[in-house]
Amino acid sequence: MSAHILVFDSGLGGTTVLEHIQRALPDAQFSYFMDNAYLPYGKQSQQTIINRLSALLEFIAVNQLAVDIIVIACNTASTAALSAVRKLTDIPIVGVVPAIKPATLVTQTKHIALLATPATIQSRYIQQLINEYAANVTVHLYASVELVTIAEQAYITKQLDQKRLAAELNELAIHPSVDVLVLGCTHFPILAEGINSYFNKTVVLLDSGAAIANRVMALLAEQKVSFTDKKKPLHYYATASICIDKQPVKLVTLIDLTQNEKS
Repeated sequence: MSAHILVFDSGLGGTTVLEHIQRALPDAQFSYFMDNAYLPYGKQSQQTIINRLSALLEFIAVNQLAVDIIVIACNTASTAALSAVRKLTDIPIVGVVPAIKPATLVTQTKHIALLATPATIQSRYIQQLINEYAANVTVHLYASVELVTIAEQAYITKQLDQKRLAAELNELAIHPSVDVLVLGCTHFPILAEGINSYFNKTVVLLDSGAAIANRVMALLAEQKVSFTDKKKPLHYYATASICIDKQPVKLVTLIDLTQNEKS
């Protein structure tokens, strides 16, 4: 049986990470799980996100999905819950780290920006990354939930609302000295073409998709997980009704055992 990689996000943003991993490991088995009933995670509390990921682990166990690696393809979930959830399972978990360090190596103006959800921007983890890797660079922080909604709509309709995108970027008012923009939410690469157009391609956009794929490959190599030649279909799971390119999506419920224990 081929290595089974489960990619998780609050919505469709994690598909940008999924694509990188699929290109790197075309013979792997993939499941894509979206907790869209709680979209966007940027509005959820840290404890809620921990509870939802704990419920995901329970879902994997109950349904005997035989997952080799879990990829939390959500910056908000990674910064809020990764360390807590890793303690609950033996399955290796790969999280998303905003590309702040690579951005510091690319910038010419010494001004970089991190564009993410409010929960990510406000996390202690982000401040630690800045302190560790960007001491000699000015890091401008910008938070947006609206961009998540725009990205979801663009993915489903295959059309980007450029006016709505421009209005939100105008509202954010990215500092004119910024020459590298870190896309700190996996939804945002969906908008990359539109963001490039907005900035007339004068700002370098960085995301973590390729780095995550490399990490997954390294972990599978360590585990010596096998691959078969037979291509297996991608399985989609969602916690709320959604239509994705006429692909079958299994609607499921995440059971929050923590909340059950409290009640």
